[in-house]
Amino acid sequence: MQSVGAILMSCVLAQPMMPLGAAQQAGKLKIAIIEGEGAINNIKQRIAREPIVEVQDENDRPVAGAVVVFTLPQRGAGGVFSNGSNMMTAVTDEKGRAAARGLKPNSVSGEFEIAVSASYQGLAATARIRQVNSPTGAGGGAGAAGKAAGGGAGKIIAIVAVIGGAAAGGLVASRGGKSSTGSTTPPPPPPTTTISPGTGTVGPPR
Repeated sequence: MQSVGAILMSCVLAQPMMPLGAAQQAGKLKIAIIEGEGAINNIKQRIAREPIVEVQDENDRPVAGAVVVFTLPQRGAGGVFSNGSNMMTAVTDEKGRAAARGLKPNSVSGEFEIAVSASYQGLAATARIRQVNSPTGAGGGAGAAGKAAGGGAGKIIAIVAVIGGAAAGGLVASRGGKSSTGSTTPPPPPPTTTISPGTGTVGPPR
């Protein structure tokens, strides 16, 4: 008969060994979007908001060393990253953050999504960042609206100035007309009395 110790040892050996990292695989990753969500990119100036994400574990702690892949659409509105491609890979820093540097919008207007995937020690997570390509962009739109409003006000002011100038010119012309009329047609001079000497006659006293 086997001893109790031998039986227990055989039972332990019979149990399947847990692979390394199994405890970590039981967790999960999360991607928090830090910057870039809802950004309006300026097509004319080729200015875009660079997406920045933070990879976190299930306890909301940042995960350093995670591999993050940013992917832009191949067709339609979108753009390219600093590497000239629609895909860029980055590694999270000590704060768990990664950025897609050098994003430049293409010439197509419209909404698009940046697909984001993160992986770390067998764990994975995905997210999407929505942006818009616009001919004016966020700042440009406000500037264009302000420019249009300012242009309208300028036109109104110019028109008022022209009208005021015309009125002032008419007033000067009117005053000048009176002065001109007085100088070209003077009033007739008053009649003058002329006294001419006559011839006297001398005779005897009466």
